[in-house]
Amino acid sequence: MNLPRIAVDAMGGDEGVRVMVEGAALARRRHDRFKFLLVGDEVRIKAALENHPNLRSASEILHADDVISGDEKPSQAIRRAKTSSMGMAINAVKAGDAGAAVSGGNTGALMAMAKLALRTMPGIDRPALAALLPTLGDNDVIMLDLGANTDCDARNLVQFAVMGAAYSRIVTGLDAPRLRLLNIGTEETKGTDSLKDAAAQLKAASSQLALSFDGFTEADKICRGDVDVVVTDGFSGNIALKAVEGTARFVADLLRRSFASSLRSKVGFLISRPATELLKHHLDPNNHNGAVFLGLNGVVVKSHGSASALGVANAVHVTARLLEEDLTDRITADLARIGADSLRKAPANTTENGK
Repeated sequence: MNLPRIAVDAMGGDEGVRVMVEGAALARRRHDRFKFLLVGDEVRIKAALENHPNLRSASEILHADDVISGDEKPSQAIRRAKTSSMGMAINAVKAGDAGAAVSGGNTGALMAMAKLALRTMPGIDRPALAALLPTLGDNDVIMLDLGANTDCDARNLVQFAVMGAAYSRIVTGLDAPRLRLLNIGTEETKGTDSLKDAAAQLKAASSQLALSFDGFTEADKICRGDVDVVVTDGFSGNIALKAVEGTARFVADLLRRSFASSLRSKVGFLISRPATELLKHHLDPNNHNGAVFLGLNGVVVKSHGSASALGVANAVHVTARLLEEDLTDRITADLARIGADSLRKAPANTTENGK
């Protein structure tokens, strides 16, 4: 199988070249059939590759002078798509020189550039940002949309469900992942008209799709482990994601403060250290790094800007899996099963998040 290259924006992320190259090198140990296109400052990339001969032998460097800053507005970043490392990595996917792009840079700029260059797949009105979150169960949960679209109608939500289920089947290996819509309650009478309409459409189409639609779920149950895909609009999804992340940091900081409060607490920490290390590992965002822009004519993955080399490696791992399993083909096939044109679209004043 001749796999396409993965384009890596080597300048993206808080620490830039060193971490991005080291992360790609770690990922290649797991996916040694892949080649890489490293985009950015050629001199700095070559220097970083000296420590990673395995990656160096499988990589080509595409020089870029320009870097998109973390606080740059998407409208400004788009103007430098042809000269910036981020834009050139995405354009490599558009030109067929790479099958996917990975960046740890500005999320809004990455989404804007990716959508402009790659366009949405046939049958998809809007791309969605999806990410893996840890749960109390044996599974991770995929949640989308996480901020790409602040207001969505029923048609958008059904499309997100199709895309999220296809992604889940790849990363979890489940034939029919359990899928629910995020709502303020689990009763069928609760929620907006768009949510109720989306639920009715998914229920009607569930026999034709490789997913198990289980109705609604509430925000406090996202990480319980009894659902594989949670679908929502980008406004609610972004708030829910940040609440989950903030709670995880709160618990970790509270434990750290408690264990340092007295000598007895410090002794207690030493005794419970194996358990706290397990908790730390489970909550570490580096172990779940790699948010995916679903619905584009090409794979684009966003790494946390603060990700470590291990986090970048996980983002590249997600990218490789999506290419190996032909994510876009799976989504296309699922849309064909239910007839994308038959999905009802209620009139709505929809807007996209430009941040």
